[in-house]
Amino acid sequence: MSGILKKRLCLTALFALMVQFACPAASAPSAGSAQPPSGHKPAKAPLRDQIQRWNQEGFDAYERDDMERALAAYGRAAHAGDASAQYNLAVIRLRDESRRPSLTRALALLRASAQAGFAPAQFMLASLHENGRFVARSLTAALAWNQRAADQGHVDAALALATQHYLGRGTPQDYAQAARWYERAADGGDVAAQYVLASMYATGLGVDTDLDAALRWYSAAGRQGDVAAQGQARALAERIARQSRPPSACRVSPPGPSRTAPRFPWPGLARVCRGLPTSFSARPAHSRSPRLG
Repeated sequence: MSGILKKRLCLTALFALMVQFACPAASAPSAGSAQPPSGHKPAKAPLRDQIQRWNQEGFDAYERDDMERALAAYGRAAHAGDASAQYNLAVIRLRDESRRPSLTRALALLRASAQAGFAPAQFMLASLHENGRFVARSLTAALAWNQRAADQGHVDAALALATQHYLGRGTPQDYAQAARWYERAADGGDVAAQYVLASMYATGLGVDTDLDAALRWYSAAGRQGDVAAQGQARALAERIARQSRPPSACRVSPPGPSRTAPRFPWPGLARVCRGLPTSFSARPAHSRSPRLG
């Protein structure tokens, strides 16, 4: 697939997310969905329509690399309190695609968007705190923002939150909580989470040992092209077939002490696609997978 086609596909998906957030009437709000910032009155229908037009203008201008018009259009939407526009202005500046707004203003916009409940902004703020980039390093702050984004169904945030629980980063180590959030990310299609969750079910780490579940998740990761998962699925299927007892009663030996703990990889700004950076959905499939076995 050509770079241009990838860019356009990504931009189309991101604009859909942006429009959905800017127009709450388009779908029923979910639990934990964004609320207007304190002191803001809900936008009237004409203003919502105008915000959508500004976002469209900003999107079109950004796509044709007209940064001045993009900043102007998003600036108007952000000034009206639109969280997706606030996020986009912040990301454009943090990626150094423009010297405007100022870094201080960009961080204020990002925080306002996160406080308003925009999950991509919450996840980005968590990533910045995780690495101490542009803001003070704080694993507890990263945990809190990942939690808020994951509660809204943000897959990358669920993966990051699971890994923090797994490693005890910003919170006491808790394999049960790690398994819970890895499963959320796995349900969302994240191949790394699918592999890790399969390993946890295979070894009984944080969950009851369940070889059927392990095989299911290894197979899911394998269908997405994870070669290691494909091998694990074949080996586990053969083992299950040889067992005289029900598969759920079998137990696989846990990883030996020579295994190193999984590293928490930062889902940083470089993972934002070249198009309008409203989401982190375009990510490498295998770049963040802590391997257990």
